[in-house]
Amino acid sequence: MAELICIVCPKGCRLKVDETTFAVSGNSCEKGAEYGKTELKNPTRTLTSTVKLENAALPRCPVRTSAPIPKAKMFDAMSVLEGVTLTAPVKIGQVAVKNLLGTGADVIVTRNID
Repeated sequence: MAELICIVCPKGCRLKVDETTFAVSGNSCEKGAEYGKTELKNPTRTLTSTVKLENAALPRCPVRTSAPIPKAKMFDAMSVLEGVTLTAPVKIGQVAVKNLLGTGADVIVTRNID
């Protein structure tokens, strides 16, 4: 039995997840149950980072994935971002990397920079 603390909402429910059947207990909502199952089957995270930026007062631009990606791909994703260089101006929501590592998630800009 795996024990997790749910991070979906501020309640922080203490979940118990059966590692064989993926039955979840201790959750106070369905989102908690789904989180517990997903965390054991295929944990995902939203990646936030920065990429190089040219022709701007700032040397780097903040970015994030448009959706969570598998936790196991985080280091590979960071390697991809090391090679990305954007040119100013950039706008919030602009795609810096399309379909990162085949995950279906894009890497998007999170700050307007002229």
